[in-house]
Formats: sequence, structure tokens, C-alpha cells
Amino acid sequence: MNGPAAAQDVFREAGLTVFERGWLSSNCVLFADPQRGPAVLIDSGYASHQEQTLALVRAALGGRRLERIVNTHLHSDHCGGNALLQQTYGCAIDVPVGERAKVDTWDEALLSFRDTGQQCPRFHCSGVLLPEQTIVLGGRKWRVIAAPGHDPESIVLYEPELRVLISADALWQNGFGVVFPEIEGVGAFDVVRTTLKRIAELPIDWVIPGHGAPFSDVPGALDRALTRLDSFVAAPARHTRHAAKVLIKFHLLEVRVKARPELMAWMQATRYMRLLHALDTAGVAFETWAGMLIDDLIRSGALRIENDRIFDA
Repeated sequence: MNGPAAAQDVFREAGLTVFERGWLSSNCVLFADPQRGPAVLIDSGYASHQEQTLALVRAALGGRRLERIVNTHLHSDHCGGNALLQQTYGCAIDVPVGERAKVDTWDEALLSFRDTGQQCPRFHCSGVLLPEQTIVLGGRKWRVIAAPGHDPESIVLYEPELRVLISADALWQNGFGVVFPEIEGVGAFDVVRTTLKRIAELPIDWVIPGHGAPFSDVPGALDRALTRLDSFVAAPARHTRHAAKVLIKFHLLEVRVKARPELMAWMQATRYMRLLHALDTAGVAFETWAGMLIDDLIRSGALRIENDRIFDA
């Protein structure tokens, strides 16, 4: 049997364009073919890149109107461009059903923006996405599939004829997103495993992940994800430290440089960092723990230091 067709051919047939973003901003998937229905964007990147997102969408649409944004979940790196796009185009925004009330009241704690020390301008929700619902994108029927684990409300989108999965942060080529419920003390590793198994049951030729390039080696990606999950289950502290380092790296991706004392102060002020400290240590002072994480990131090459100023690397 031949392997999957080339990505550009499959994506052209699906009527979609992938904007592969740097790791701070999620990938955006745009359905823009005027012969295939209204223009729809899946996820919108991080707030600090909202002008870039708007420019990419505007260039691709060529004067057409963006009608709708569909969010796979509401972490700030997936919905940070929503507000500007909505202001520009007046577009509708659909979110997973469990997020609707949080958006309507704009509760930044429940939406995780405050707890992660991240930002997202306020936008307005027009509709919701229900598990097992079918939505039409680019003239094709896409299935909405619940994919909790990384986020309890996360969904993925699947097109069965072309065998394409828009996987958000449920599956990457080399893993999956931080399991945020675990930070809150809610066991979710088994939920991640269930989601991965559900993805494994789908006939898939191409995955468009939330971060990184689209890929076709789905069995390999699932094996790597399950191996990573097993390592977290065997040693939960490994996930705890990983999550803390991800939040630090994400913050430096945004601000680019910060004096070490200011970075330490941001960590102390960020609720998830305090929760991770409590999970990871037995009597080690927060400042000591935070300093060890920063030093680990510097040694690994993820950050660099010059005269007590910490830079993204």
C-alpha cells in the first residue's frame, strides 16, 4: 500500500492552509477557498503575535471577510488573536461548550490566563462546539471529538474522507501539551491515555498539530506520546518540573529578556508556579527552587544569561 499523499495535495483538497507558527503561538488553519463556503480560522495564536496573525489572514483572504473562528481550546496561545480578528471582521467565534460561561463572564482565573501569567484580550463568544457534532469547513464535514487531558474542554477536528486530524495540543509529533489539570491536583494522566487511544482508533494520514509541522507518521507519534506519558505516570515529579519549565520558557518567548530578579518575581506572582513548587518540593524555599529551574534551562540551552539578564535562546 502506498503512503499518504503529499501534505500540500491533501490540504488543497481539504481547502485549508496551515500557518505554522513559532512555539509561542499555536498553528492556525485557515479555510479560505471562496468556492467552498465561508472563510473560517481554526485557532488564532498568542496575543503578542496578533498583528502578524491578522496580516497572514488578511493576505490569504484577499479582501474577503473572515466569517468565523473555531477554537480547539482556550489556552492563551490558541485564542490570543481572537479579539483583534473579531474587531476587524466582526466574525463569529465558537468555543468548546464547557468554555462558554467562562468567556461570557470573562473569568480570567477560570480561563487560566491569570494562573499561567499569560495574556489574552477579551473577545465575545457566538456559539459552542459539542462533542460528536459535525461542522462544515471548506465544504467538507469535520467531526468534533472531545480530547481532554491537556485541557479538560479541548476538542480535535477530524475529516474522515481525507483522513486529516487537527489535533491541537492532544498530539504533537513528539508528545503532547502540559497536562494542566495535574497542576491543580486533579489526576488526568489516565484521561490523556484515553484521548491518545481514541486518536489511535481513527484512520489518519495527516495530523496538523497545535505546534510544529504537520506530520504523517501517526503510529510513531502515538508511540512517542505514550512513552512520554508512561514516564510521567512513573515519576510525576518529572511532569511537574517539565510544566514549570514550559511556563518559564513560554514567558521568555513572549518578553524575550528579563532581569533575573524580575523573572523570579513573575514566577512568585504566578499561581501555577506556586502550585508546581508545592507539588515538586519538600521544604525547599521557592527562591531556591525557582533558581534551580532557571539554571537548568540555561544549561540546556533553552535560555541564556548575560550580566544577570535572562534571554530566550
